[in-house]
Amino acid sequence: MPPPRPAAPPRQAPADAKPTGADPATPVRPPQDGHWIVPAELDRRPLDGAVRALASVSWSDARRLIETGKVLVGSAVATSPRRRVLGGERIEVRLRAPRPETVRRRKLEGDLVVYADASVVVVNKPAGVSTVPYGDEDPAEQAATLDALVREVLARRDRLRGRAPLGVVQRLDKGTSGVLVFARTLAAKKHLAQQLRVRSMHRQYLALAHGAVPRGTHRSYLVEDRGDGLRGSAREGRREGQLAVTHVEPIEALRGPQGEAATLVACRLETGRTHQIRIHLAEAGHPLVGEAVYVRDFRGPKIPAPRLMLHAAELGFDHPSDDRPMRFEAPPPPDFAEVLERLRQPRQKGAT
Repeated sequence: MPPPRPAAPPRQAPADAKPTGADPATPVRPPQDGHWIVPAELDRRPLDGAVRALASVSWSDARRLIETGKVLVGSAVATSPRRRVLGGERIEVRLRAPRPETVRRRKLEGDLVVYADASVVVVNKPAGVSTVPYGDEDPAEQAATLDALVREVLARRDRLRGRAPLGVVQRLDKGTSGVLVFARTLAAKKHLAQQLRVRSMHRQYLALAHGAVPRGTHRSYLVEDRGDGLRGSAREGRREGQLAVTHVEPIEALRGPQGEAATLVACRLETGRTHQIRIHLAEAGHPLVGEAVYVRDFRGPKIPAPRLMLHAAELGFDHPSDDRPMRFEAPPPPDFAEVLERLRQPRQKGAT
């Protein structure tokens, strides 16, 4: 019987080998701060697998770190475990990084509230947020409406328990940005509502509209259905619906990417009816850039935009407590400014 062979010595890893943590036998440890460069063998792996391998954490810890905003890829927080990573990317774990929702709320608190006292709160509404819920949203959407966000900011800032009282005085469309006022007491709500009724509240909007828009005043009675399923002006001579008056002032003539005309206009509201500016300009042949509803009668080329190019730029009212004049202005947000700047660029030679 031949003598047994001696056991082979264990293989030694090269001195310059870089551990990846991909070995399933690597012991799992509690999450810690750290940073790594994604090695070639983890190229295009899902982020949770890469974090598990590089940080030597469990699958559940890897996913929890990602979903709570503790993982950065490059310089950006990555919150999707299924995001694919690339070889050479830098992954960092920061256990003390705030949750993305916390970051969003802090930004809202800094950017949302323009002015607040015991009677009123003036806010700068971002586009894409509904002013109030309409009843058909899911609970998450209702919690993200403007009035809910303002209540949360006020309750936290004033250390109130429960929902901060807030009265809706005016509304902006979901796609519209800009300044509006909420009341914080019943007396303030009645006072502001009266100013709207007697048309003493100052409200001026900036808008980008198709075509060469002339100066003028648009006056019509708006009805829920003008006959084709859309809200619009009643036929001339009929006094059904609600009176709507919009004063339009052209500010700057512009040119679209294919040379089509556009105009930056200021619209001052004398009344405040639903979709008033959109309807009046569309019925005059100048629908707003980014319009998706009141545009079916427009036959010209449509200028592309990420949303409705309408911004509530100025708001003025008498304070409910002592009638002192209040005036607020908000510059257009970046998406509006970017479209405006694009329309200001001269056409390149040879462009079609």
